[in-house]
Amino acid sequence: MQVMINGKAEEIAGGTVLDLLKAKSIEPQMVAVEVNDTMLERTHLETTQLKDGDHVEFLFYMGGGR
Repeated sequence: MQVMINGKAEEIAGGTVLDLLKAKSIEPQMVAVEVNDTMLERTHLETTQLKDGDHVEFLFYMGGGR
């Protein structure tokens, strides 16, 4: 199926948001996830099924500053 990830079309096997994070080697604790303009609670990562055409945004936590 095809989904948009951070504005880029990608083919994925399907599954849940957590499956996608694992496939991309992204630690769930290091990212906030938005699907179709809705921010997901971490407790919903493993139960939210992705569908063809979904828009997924990964928002990474970064440290820094003074």
